[in-house]
Amino acid sequence: MAKDVVLEEARRRRRPTRQGTVLSERLIVETALRMVREHGSAGLSARRLGAALGADPSTLYRYFDGMDGLTLAIGEELIGRAVDGWAPTGRWREDLRSLGLRIHGAYLAHPQAALLTASRVSGRPREVAADEAVLGSLRGAGFADGDAVRIYHAYIDQCLAFAALDAGPLALPAEARESDEERWESTYARLPAEEYPNIAATAGLLAARMPHSAYPVALDMLLDSAERQLAAPAAQSGDQAGRASAGTAIGGVGG
Repeated sequence: MAKDVVLEEARRRRRPTRQGTVLSERLIVETALRMVREHGSAGLSARRLGAALGADPSTLYRYFDGMDGLTLAIGEELIGRAVDGWAPTGRWREDLRSLGLRIHGAYLAHPQAALLTASRVSGRPREVAADEAVLGSLRGAGFADGDAVRIYHAYIDQCLAFAALDAGPLALPAEARESDEERWESTYARLPAEEYPNIAATAGLLAARMPHSAYPVALDMLLDSAERQLAAPAAQSGDQAGRASAGTAIGGVGG
């Protein structure tokens, strides 16, 4: 039998912890985020989190369904930080671009947590609100439901995939990250043109661009494609109306 949902107020620890603080879901999530940022996902455990909060580790299970539940709450927090303060303007392309960049940026602000949560689905309120906003923008723009779902799928997966991809280097030690970035100049820029003519011709451009995220470019390409699709039926209707008018005129002349 499924357990009854216990509201957060009812789960709240009544007595302060050893550090004099009263536990809440938000405090636990923020502390977990800090631990993941400092020690990586391997450094997050109920025992370590309990020690950081000054509480018995078992207390955490009054708030979350195990450590996996806490992981989902961390993902929800990242999405929430992107959605909070964002409001649709009614211009669907601008709205989706701004929201995508906000979500991507929220994950990159916590790269270790991004690697831990970008592939997860929490089903929590702020994640659901983000999904509702994207689908609402697409349906409000005039996309049929099937097209709206297809574009939504590509949109959100693209955003989270780039978040995980771009978080990878940021989660590396600084020395390793800098070494990877320098290879565009130390290796690629020095390849012989007679053997690698295309790399040699674009080496300077590659060195300038490759250390940066391609997400804004990919997002614009996706939205360009969606915009063309939305305009296509109207253009086709106009062409068909023009052909029908021309046929009538020609028929009249011929008659």
